[in-house]
Amino acid sequence: MTALISRDELKAAIEAGTVTVVDALGGAYYEQQHLPGAIALVEGEVTARAAELLPDRDAAIVTYCSNPACGNSEAVARRLSALGYTDVRKYREGIQDWVEAGLPVETGLPAERAGA
Repeated sequence: MTALISRDELKAAIEAGTVTVVDALGGAYYEQQHLPGAIALVEGEVTARAAELLPDRDAAIVTYCSNPACGNSEAVARRLSALGYTDVRKYREGIQDWVEAGLPVETGLPAERAGA
């Protein structure tokens, strides 16, 4: 199992700019809401897009999903680890917990797909 990170630890890392957050839901879920600065990377795209989106294999990466029962974040974290990423963790709870805590989210398409 992938190492876990708590909401408070993740919030601090996002605020400090010391982590890359990966939304493992993607698609319409990502467009509707995602954690600040998150990139969308679903399991089926990891092998093809990880090097492009996450060029530093030693950087801190946190994957997340909708809630603790969602397996997408664990699947993405495992694939990233298998590709040689060394500091991959999973957000313990998921975006539902983040929203319920009143923390900010972003909406819309990823910049690279929106043509920005």
